[in-house]
Amino acid sequence: MTNINRSAIRIATLVLLAVLFLAVNLFSNIVFRSAQIDLTQARLFTLSQGTENVLAKIDEPITLKFFYSESLATDFPQVRAYANRVRDLLQEIRDRSHGKIVLEVVDPEPFSEQEDLAMSLGLKGARTTEGEVIYFGLVGTNLVDGIEAIPYFTDERQQYLEYDVTRLIQNLSRPKKPVLGIVTNIPMDTGSGGLMAAMRGQSQPFAIYQELQNRFEINFLEQKFVKVPAGVDVLMIAHPKKLDEQTLYAIDQFVMRGGRVLAFVDPHSEVSLTAGPDGQPVQGYTESSDLAPLLKDWGVDFDARHVVGDRDLAMRVQTGLDARRQTSDYVLWLSVPKGNFDPDDIVTSSIDHLNLGTAGALKQAPGATTKFTPLFWSSKDAEDYDLDYVKSGPTPDELLNGFKPSGESYVFAARVSGPLKSAFSAAPVPPQNEDATKRSDAMDKPDDFLGQTKADANIIVVADSDLFDDRFWVQASGYGNDRTLEPIADNGKFVLSAIDNLMGSDDLISLRARERVDRPFVVVENLRREAERKFLAEQQRLTAKITETEQRLAALQTEGAAEAQSGPESAGGQAADPHAQEEIAQFRAELLQSRKALRDVQRNLRRDIDGLATEIRFVNVMAMPILVALAALGIAVLRHRRRKARAAKGI
Repeated sequence: MTNINRSAIRIATLVLLAVLFLAVNLFSNIVFRSAQIDLTQARLFTLSQGTENVLAKIDEPITLKFFYSESLATDFPQVRAYANRVRDLLQEIRDRSHGKIVLEVVDPEPFSEQEDLAMSLGLKGARTTEGEVIYFGLVGTNLVDGIEAIPYFTDERQQYLEYDVTRLIQNLSRPKKPVLGIVTNIPMDTGSGGLMAAMRGQSQPFAIYQELQNRFEINFLEQKFVKVPAGVDVLMIAHPKKLDEQTLYAIDQFVMRGGRVLAFVDPHSEVSLTAGPDGQPVQGYTESSDLAPLLKDWGVDFDARHVVGDRDLAMRVQTGLDARRQTSDYVLWLSVPKGNFDPDDIVTSSIDHLNLGTAGALKQAPGATTKFTPLFWSSKDAEDYDLDYVKSGPTPDELLNGFKPSGESYVFAARVSGPLKSAFSAAPVPPQNEDATKRSDAMDKPDDFLGQTKADANIIVVADSDLFDDRFWVQASGYGNDRTLEPIADNGKFVLSAIDNLMGSDDLISLRARERVDRPFVVVENLRREAERKFLAEQQRLTAKITETEQRLAALQTEGAAEAQSGPESAGGQAADPHAQEEIAQFRAELLQSRKALRDVQRNLRRDIDGLATEIRFVNVMAMPILVALAALGIAVLRHRRRKARAAKGI
């Protein structure tokens, strides 16, 4: 009876333990859902404070639909790993939003309603070699029919995953489109023909302007104003004419009050000089632009009398001067490649190349209080040209023949950030007897003088305006509503990314790039380099020996063939000299042996790496079972010793 009671107690204990285990798991899943420990070196799975602040400011619920073709991505481990990270981030954002974020995960199977929904929302799929389409994107909606999307989570943007998702959420949390103020003397909205040509259908708006219209509410400011309107979120100053003191003061005070500026200045603006249908530039065009004294106050030096030429980055242009050579490098028109962009700045991280024309250079001004961060720059095979020489119209070949590189890399664009003091000591006095109707806001009064910024300034300055010109970055076909544009450079993408970034709150701007999920295997890389150093000399020796042997063998065979044709044994096709035959056979044996040794060396290059992979596989698969087995064995031995000790005491 005692044995039966003990067995029943043991069974009941096991059942209770199982129930307790399940209860603890259910309790922890509910109570500690958002609890986590991030042990990654770069804190990959911890939300930045900027994202936390954006989530705290959400007033109405936002729905995020994560479209991921999980069933089709099984054969793509890199996509699966990235998708897991995206899902973890979205779940973390949902858990931290206090119910303001609703997350839905959708697996759009082929030919399903979910796939139709993904396509209708503007998501892009990646086609596999089997012809199937993998969807991997995000769509967000709010209660007022606002919609934002990340069409596809590309690998190139992996470092900016949190920024992209947080920006999408912030855009949806805004009740209306952000306002972009534009101050420019470039005919963006009418094209190079001007207003009259546009009304006659002879001119088209710039492609970049059409993109800006789709994304922002545009507020054109005349180039004379005393105050930037209160609703403007970002002010884009693109190659203006010379601004008077009142207008410069208005821009200065906009920055002092936390306004953000994207400024384009140019020593020689070819887009402004472009002839319209009548063969003349737009009336009132501006050849050169500057923002002195604001640039100096922002900590930027810009010399409007010099243009940068670059032999490495020169674009090929049609010359037609020589029938044998129709194209030539034009060092004043530049194609800036990906390697010349700051990879750590969100604005330039995804830019592949930009096309510029007769661009200037920026430098940090001496004694600047701001941080000057170059965004993209020239190569060191560059020269600084005097503007008068550029205006004289040298041919591409003349520029190349007289090219004298300075060995210096010139900055074309920079981000300026940090505290600023006003460029003015007080509000300027308006000129007497000025016609108030010439100003766009004559009824407004200037802002009260503010001597320094309330928070760190955030300004992007670019020393070129020709990147707006359609000729430099798009190929257009058709006209009017049937007009299609094919980008050949990332000029539009850069402008939109810069404005998007400046439109963001300080919380969004504070987000920086994270490390990628697929971090390099440092130990494996070191092993590979060590193995290459160890065996490279041997490989080179064997390769040289094989080449020498092949050459000697070929020479002997050629000599033998010649002797066979001229000798009495030519009918048998044998070499006349038995010694030569023996030497050929010996060389062939050496050649086979050397090739075998070379293959052994090449296999040895992988030996240590393969050995490490085996060790890692063993640790992953067998280490934990061995540890559990050893622990169980230790417990068993300890219990045996205790029983033995109790039995000895009983005796």
